[in-house]
Amino acid sequence: MDRRHRALGLALALSLAAAAAQAAVPSPATGITDPKSIVSTANPLAAPVPVADLFYARGGSGAIWTRDGKSVVISTNLTGRFNLWKAEAAGGWPVQLTRSEDRQSGLVASPDGKWIVFQSDSGGNEMYDLYAVPVDGGEVVNLTNTPDVSETGAHFSPDGRNLAFAAKRKVDGGANVAVMDMASRQVRLLSHEARPDAFRWSVVGWRGDDTVVANRGDFGSTLAGVWALSLAGGDPQPLTSPKAKALILASDVSPDGRLLSVSSDEKTGQLQAAVFDIAAGSYRWLAPTPWEQQAGGFSPDGRSVVVTTNADGRTDLALFDLAAGKLAPLGLPPGYNAEASDGQSSFRPDGALLVAHDASNTPFDYWVAQGGQARPLTRLALASTDPARLPSSQIVHYASQDGTIISAVLMVPFNLKRDGTAPAVVIPHGGPTGQTLDRFSRTALALASRGYVVIQPNVRGSTGYGKAFQAANHKDLGGMDLTDEVYAAKFLTATGFVDPKRIGITGGSYGGFMTLMAIGRTPEVWAAAVSQYGIINWYEMLKHEDAALQAYQRSLIGDPVTDKAVYDASSPMTYIRQAKAPLLVLQGENDIRVPMGQAQEVVATLKAVGATVDAKYYPAEGHGFVKRENQIDALQRTVDWLDRYLKK
Repeated sequence: MDRRHRALGLALALSLAAAAAQAAVPSPATGITDPKSIVSTANPLAAPVPVADLFYARGGSGAIWTRDGKSVVISTNLTGRFNLWKAEAAGGWPVQLTRSEDRQSGLVASPDGKWIVFQSDSGGNEMYDLYAVPVDGGEVVNLTNTPDVSETGAHFSPDGRNLAFAAKRKVDGGANVAVMDMASRQVRLLSHEARPDAFRWSVVGWRGDDTVVANRGDFGSTLAGVWALSLAGGDPQPLTSPKAKALILASDVSPDGRLLSVSSDEKTGQLQAAVFDIAAGSYRWLAPTPWEQQAGGFSPDGRSVVVTTNADGRTDLALFDLAAGKLAPLGLPPGYNAEASDGQSSFRPDGALLVAHDASNTPFDYWVAQGGQARPLTRLALASTDPARLPSSQIVHYASQDGTIISAVLMVPFNLKRDGTAPAVVIPHGGPTGQTLDRFSRTALALASRGYVVIQPNVRGSTGYGKAFQAANHKDLGGMDLTDEVYAAKFLTATGFVDPKRIGITGGSYGGFMTLMAIGRTPEVWAAAVSQYGIINWYEMLKHEDAALQAYQRSLIGDPVTDKAVYDASSPMTYIRQAKAPLLVLQGENDIRVPMGQAQEVVATLKAVGATVDAKYYPAEGHGFVKRENQIDALQRTVDWLDRYLKK
């Protein structure tokens, strides 16, 4: 071992020793799962799911009711591209409204019911324009056509004369609030953020026809407040206290304009749902729990508000009756449940709620919930993804090195013997301010249906477990959060199903970063790895990413000059030459977050030291693959790579 590697080894040993002396990070997760309690059930129908079939279980990128409530408009990839389709609420085959190679989302219907406005970028470049298409089909119109400004999150004024949205110049970190006069198509800014490198604006809705309500928050998701911006001009006016050192985010404005539905960590350090009385300046906390909550849309009559509870990675929706002070369940199955729209109310005029739903072994569909009962509205999957044939998940907890309780989504294949021979894969999530939810994961299902035990940990730095837990990896990326991933591998081995010499790791974005850090910093743990658009060199990333991502990066690891030691310790390039696991790199050529050159750098470095490495670069793809043929190819390559190196 050369001097540099000895120094790295010493640094790692000192880091682990220091970690052992730390106190456990608090979170709502409690109790430890006995690894021996994990079972593999018998199922004669079990078989590998064809990779292509998993992507013909189509996805959804937003859905809205038409204004008359007779139809829904959905962004879904029925053709392999996320375009808009219109489906009758009573049933029937959907009709395609738009055709594009690029993804389309952020749907909102004009109040007169004639137009659907949406956002779309080009080739994954994340510079969005706003478009409009007639609700009955016709020519698509580019409303903004600004290559150097990204417009997102549109909301119509109640009279339909104006369209408010977030507008972010390419050179800025944060967005401002803009408004378009629909008659003239003229756009003007309502906010002029003095610190676009630190704060950003997003539109919530309208109070009447002359006032926009918007959130203003920092890039680290630690501080936010709610503001009113008048079409008449003048400075934005705070609705919540600008002195509050808390995250306060509004989701909707009540129909009478008196109330805001808000989510705030001001009370407990964990997001909780509340209704904010604008005139009184007071909160009404709705139904606090130890878990993260969010207040959503108001019902059309203003008497109820949607409450989302994220209990350990499983989300549920309920209606809070403001007069009765009680929560009423909506009758949705367990798993992932969310309001379908973020651009307008998800309610139909009669109170029916449009919901997005999936679960670990249940493909994505839109559902309708009303009167405590729910039913599927769409059928977007193939027969081969029948839940009866797919392994399901469970939430487990294990203690990391310092005693911190880590929650994880575990998927165990059918028909396994507890003989310590099964291969396994750890899947870190993106972010790091993200969370693995108990959702339909194509990667996890492709692997679990092929005999891999799969675990998806929510390591420190994840959202959903409180402010302290989310901040626990700041300036320590790839440090103790990597240790949490290593202890996930230990948990797998302790179940008695898994061979400790046949454990792989794969993830995208920050999950790809974690994959690279894992094989370089803890090389003895991993037998194979696949990194998808993973962060490789923070210095280079800071040079090439846009200002918003630069601000987010600084909020996590500081300044590259004053915090040089942190950057070096958190860079996969510091450790990658120590990697032993064969590595596959999958990368989009048009990625503005992790430029392709970073992937090429790690591949060249590993080839130079004689390591086993391969790469695939996808044209016209950005940070994450959205074209179906590329999604299928990437997952098939992942499965083939892991099969080659993890299966006997």
